[in-house]
Amino acid sequence: MSDRPVKLEIRNMTKLFKNGDGVRDVNLSVYEGEFLTMLGPSGCGKTTILRTIGGFLDVDQGEILIDGRSVTKLPPEKRPTAMVFQSYNLWSHMTIFDNLAFGLRIRKTPKAEIRERIAQMLELVKMSGVEKKYPAQLSGGQQQRVAIARALLLQPSVLLLDEPFSALDAKIRSQMREELKRIQEDLKITVVFVTHDQEEAMAISHRIVVMNKGVFEQVGTPSEVYDNPASRYVASFIGEMNFIEQSDGKILAVRPEAITITKGEGNGKWTGVIRTIMMLGHFAEIIVQVGDRNIKVFQPRHISDTFSQNEQVSLSFEKYHIYDAS
Repeated sequence: MSDRPVKLEIRNMTKLFKNGDGVRDVNLSVYEGEFLTMLGPSGCGKTTILRTIGGFLDVDQGEILIDGRSVTKLPPEKRPTAMVFQSYNLWSHMTIFDNLAFGLRIRKTPKAEIRERIAQMLELVKMSGVEKKYPAQLSGGQQQRVAIARALLLQPSVLLLDEPFSALDAKIRSQMREELKRIQEDLKITVVFVTHDQEEAMAISHRIVVMNKGVFEQVGTPSEVYDNPASRYVASFIGEMNFIEQSDGKILAVRPEAITITKGEGNGKWTGVIRTIMMLGHFAEIIVQVGDRNIKVFQPRHISDTFSQNEQVSLSFEKYHIYDAS
């Protein structure tokens, strides 16, 4: 992505609230056509950054640029952005057509063009034929599709999404992720997406910003963040990880799928007893007690089926990371 033009740039941006929460000295470049996700727990500052980009929060200091132009002092309606919220924010007293047409009418778009663009956008989000319905007549997933369509109709330079799928059930959420990724790739639009769901971030992002208490812990591609977590915090937040305290004050971190399990004691120091074997579809989770600690191991079914509870085994680590215990 770094070979593309910078679409959005945040320079030394600080936004603090009265209680001291917020973000300090944020610097970030988002490239044209990039899908960037801000990932972290509630209260880490990710939504604060998103709202400063959209103009819903004023910054204390710093600058926000889109297409090389400062938008720091502009109100939301004057910025080349559109935001999709978790709560859909559709007007219940308006039909879907009128919800979609509202922003275009404010821009004095001709009626014929409004009809044509709405028809095209509803087809894009696979919602053709709902123009005369009201929001209450649609499911949550359908309402969110309409909310995304409304934002895209404004043809923003940057689309902002604030945990848009968190109110949906797991199956619909997964479908919506796939649809959003397809739409983003079809339109080649720049997206900044906020979520606390690491699986969601891994599935749809070009890059992920992992946040912790207002600080960027790591910025990288999903594979970079997963395979080479920059800190113990990132290692614990992204995917499953075993943390094993060492006698030298270090912490050894190893992913369950990076562990090889063999029968018997073996030659290594990681010898233990199988406590549980849980089938999780195409793979199994095996808990091995080594001394006074439990180590989680993921194995394919054809391998896990050869082991049994209370069997003595040895473990070897194919890849691991070392962090300071502090």
